[in-house]
Amino acid sequence: MFVDEVIIKVEAGNGGDGCLAFRREKYIPMGGPYGGNGGKGSDIKFVVDLGLHTLIDLRYMKKIKGEKGENGRGKNQDGANAKDIIVKVPLGTVITDNDTGLILADLKHENDEVVVAYGGRGGRGNTAFKTQNNPAPNFAENGEPGEDRTLKVELKLLADVGLVGLPSVGKSTIISCVSKAKPKIAAYHFTTLTPNLGVCRTKDGRSFVMADLPGLIEGASRGEGLGDRFLRHIERTRIIAHVIDMSGYEGRNPYDDYVTINKELENFNKKLLNKPQIIIANKMDMEGAKNNLKEFKKKVKDPIYEVSAITNSGLEEVVTHLAEMLDNIPNTPLYDEETFESHVLYKFKKEEPYTIEKDGNDFVIKGEEVEKLFRMTKFNTEDAIQRFANKLRKMGIDDKLIAMGCKEGDMVRILDYYFEFK
Repeated sequence: MFVDEVIIKVEAGNGGDGCLAFRREKYIPMGGPYGGNGGKGSDIKFVVDLGLHTLIDLRYMKKIKGEKGENGRGKNQDGANAKDIIVKVPLGTVITDNDTGLILADLKHENDEVVVAYGGRGGRGNTAFKTQNNPAPNFAENGEPGEDRTLKVELKLLADVGLVGLPSVGKSTIISCVSKAKPKIAAYHFTTLTPNLGVCRTKDGRSFVMADLPGLIEGASRGEGLGDRFLRHIERTRIIAHVIDMSGYEGRNPYDDYVTINKELENFNKKLLNKPQIIIANKMDMEGAKNNLKEFKKKVKDPIYEVSAITNSGLEEVVTHLAEMLDNIPNTPLYDEETFESHVLYKFKKEEPYTIEKDGNDFVIKGEEVEKLFRMTKFNTEDAIQRFANKLRKMGIDDKLIAMGCKEGDMVRILDYYFEFK
């Protein structure tokens, strides 16, 4: 099964918890804190695998979850880091944050890899908090939560030339003649249900990859036929080879076919019309094709090549011309650097550390920084609770609560937990 788009949730591993321990040995007075730090949680990493050609392995995964780092132990023993989760994907995979629409990576080289969710750092043991003023801290941290996000994973095939055209114009027959690809060929529409890739070679040894892109009809850019599923694969091609049934065998005007497909390309992505395009006038062995071609040439200025895929005539010239065109067309990236810079700016932009809202008689504190502090606090000792309260006070939360009318005994909520304001 050919799968080229998957929505998947990834959840990196949490950091291991820090250890609260003290050294109590017979002949060592004033032993002090002895708790080690937790290990780092596992990252979720996507890695290119040249043996894969579809996203079928991700199709049935609801969630990819990382492992938690090992907890710290006594005797200042730090917990081990969790192993990273490696997810193998095909060459040409584009990974997008589904919530923000920002592109995280375009994996288009053999050894490309990207971390899509970072594991949380390990919580610190009480030894890490030892200071001159507090030589025996009675608290430790929980591990930091790992990143979680929903991703859209798309496969955009890496091909130099894309064959486009309405159904039954001969695209599959052409790619089977100029390469070793073996697509299904039959006398009905939508015979081809998945893109076919083939390597074309010229007599002088040059080669390039051609893709047969199925399912384009009027309205393809809006989801009709199969076009909305496969138009994305045209974006990477350097040349668009437009195959037209010049015989008008099915009662359509060849020029109308040309206009229809170009309109769908424009509706999907206007940049596609800037790509070099050639016309492959197919079925020239049939009656009426010559006359139709004369009228067609009056309206179209793109290079036109007369072929008959069924008799394998004219195809060698097309392959040679495409190879010459590719020699002079740079292989530009699908996305420019600014696309990825926007992700960096988004990830590290300065945000307010918290917001406070009133929900009935309760005060609700929200914010990534506050929620992270809450999750990493172990509320098992008075020292830990006091440290948490002091950090909130230093962030200005107490003052803001008082300014909003919060009084002694009112309830304050962080996530699903309630505290009494004092």
